[in-house]
Amino acid sequence: MQNKILGIILMTILSTNAAISKSTKEPIAKKHKEILTNFDDKRTDNYYWMRLSDEQKEVEKPNNQTKEVLDYLNAENDYLKAEMASTEGLQKKLYNEIISRIKQDDKSVPVSQNGYTYYTRFEEGEDYEFYCRKKNEEGAKEEIMLNGPIMGKGQSYFSIGSYSVSENNELLAFTVDLVSRREYTISIKNLVTGEILEDKIGQTTSGITWANDNKTIFYTKKDPQTLRANRIYRHKIGTDSSEDVLVYEEKDETFSCSIYKSKSRKYLIINSYSTLSQEHQFLDADNPEGKWKIIQPREKDLEYSVYHFEDHFYILTNYKAKNFCLMKTPVNATQKENWQTVIEHRPNVLLEYIDIFKDYLVVSERKNGLPKLRVINWEDESEHNIEFNDPTYMVYTSKNPEFDTNLLRFFYSSLTTPNTIYDYNLSTKDRTLMKQDEVLGGKFDSQNYVSERIFAPSRDGKTSIPISIVYKKGFVKNSDSPLLLEGYGSYGANSDPYFSSSMLSLLDRGFVYAIAHVRGGQEMGREWYEDGKLLKKKNTFYDFIDCGKYLITQNYTSAQHLYAQGGSAGGLLMGAIINIEPNLWNGVIADVPFVDVVTTMLDETIPLTTGEFDEWGNPKEKEFYDYMKSYSPYDNVEAKDYPNLLIITGYWDSQVQYWEPAKWIAKLRDLRTNDNLLLMNCNMDVGHGGASGRFKIYEEIALKYSFLLNLENVKE
Repeated sequence: MQNKILGIILMTILSTNAAISKSTKEPIAKKHKEILTNFDDKRTDNYYWMRLSDEQKEVEKPNNQTKEVLDYLNAENDYLKAEMASTEGLQKKLYNEIISRIKQDDKSVPVSQNGYTYYTRFEEGEDYEFYCRKKNEEGAKEEIMLNGPIMGKGQSYFSIGSYSVSENNELLAFTVDLVSRREYTISIKNLVTGEILEDKIGQTTSGITWANDNKTIFYTKKDPQTLRANRIYRHKIGTDSSEDVLVYEEKDETFSCSIYKSKSRKYLIINSYSTLSQEHQFLDADNPEGKWKIIQPREKDLEYSVYHFEDHFYILTNYKAKNFCLMKTPVNATQKENWQTVIEHRPNVLLEYIDIFKDYLVVSERKNGLPKLRVINWEDESEHNIEFNDPTYMVYTSKNPEFDTNLLRFFYSSLTTPNTIYDYNLSTKDRTLMKQDEVLGGKFDSQNYVSERIFAPSRDGKTSIPISIVYKKGFVKNSDSPLLLEGYGSYGANSDPYFSSSMLSLLDRGFVYAIAHVRGGQEMGREWYEDGKLLKKKNTFYDFIDCGKYLITQNYTSAQHLYAQGGSAGGLLMGAIINIEPNLWNGVIADVPFVDVVTTMLDETIPLTTGEFDEWGNPKEKEFYDYMKSYSPYDNVEAKDYPNLLIITGYWDSQVQYWEPAKWIAKLRDLRTNDNLLLMNCNMDVGHGGASGRFKIYEEIALKYSFLLNLENVKE
């Protein structure tokens, strides 16, 4: 160990002007001591130099990094390739195996709206979709609105964010991102002539909303530095974007804003939102230059969302209701003193969403960790639940743009059931299968796989943590079985289990796959979320560890064969668990990991920071600073053994900047006391969401799977 440290010191001295040493083995990042002081507390950050400087942040081109940082990232990529060279055959086999299960000439279920049917379709071998429509009349021909394969050709990254058609069906507004920083450019296409108009609007979010006059669109601009969505503009088709009118600016840096049109098509609605508060304004969509009216002024900790039906706004809110309730209010009297209860608060049921139809109300709710769909008849108030048989599953209502129909479209999936679209008759309760994803290759049969739902006891003995599990039929519990445990646990986001045809490549090779539904999500109600955030954030980490230990005690696996995976805030989870219990895991995969928590949350120029204070706390307040520092993965790396680790990041990531994982791996490599694999893949062409294109993502999945299988000595 002493010789290793001396060697590292010597290499650092010899490479003063280089980002990495000349070592033929691991890249060794240079150290440049930076002392960060807050509340008289000093943190030493030897890799602070990898971040963008303030001057670099101000230039027009994002990520205008120095050569030494780029050299270091490329050296890590070269090292990854060298270390994983022996798995190249396995990676290729896994990739071919995974894509062989995918139907290449696939098509979405058509959705009817305003006289047309809309759908997307793939052609064999193409990475990108065709966006199409047909008129709702017999013999109508297909119109290709957007030709994804041609638009994406030659692009290192390409993504169509969204599209929106004018009320007269003649104009298409659409957004495209060519960088992978979720900054989009709006274009307009004349669907009658096929002409792309001269209107171009850059640096927007992905959404576009039409007024009812067929010549006005509304869109949201982002702050060029923080990427906070903070300004809403009105644009008249055929005019220069420099003439666009600012209709709303969100000046509170903890809030962002967006705009959408109600399902009724009658109102435009601006939503100002933070983690724990919302405010909505509305405007008649027939009068785009009119005056906006606030529905209910913002209040701290008051959350609400808005739906329009007939003469009322329906308000889904936490007003005097931790697990949310449903209220309604007349359109001409919208503030909360006028709200009337439609569905009361229930302490054991979380109310999540609603879908309104002419004769029915469909309620998406969650009880005992499982999602439910409840149907209520407006006329007689009778109700029923749509039943599902799997022990653990995902379900949500899909695209339902029309009011006057008895058909509800919903999505269903489970760990053993491929993604499925149903049309459900709300009156007769008949269920029609519209589409189920095909798993090609002739080998898949859902009966050959088994899913379970179990509960792990938490360390305090007061909480039971749900775990969803799937394995191949015939699996016998034993300590030699490899198991991959995944988790997230932030923002109240639920980790509902869904079918993955790529996961079959692990299951068929003997792996068990499990999801830990830890606190910080919202699976068990609003309190479940509140118990995993701010000054209770460590519950997320402890829950995940307790799930891993419980799986071992129940003989699903052992520490020698237990693996963990998480992305973004789930990557923070991975960083925390390997600091707290490094010997519990044989290998860990951290996707775009948010690991430099304190430094990032102190820098309000970084995208998303100010809007995250209600989730993590503001480290400019000592209580939050101290607590955040106590779990921040980067700040808590120590001289000890760490498990095998694969880190995935993207150079253009606007949510978790690439320097967080780059600094993290450098510090881990410097301090760890063993020689387990420590690898990072920095994709220089992508951002937070990974590669674009239909098949590129599977190259990354094949890399991850080969990392796990290699640790299990599985070569085929």
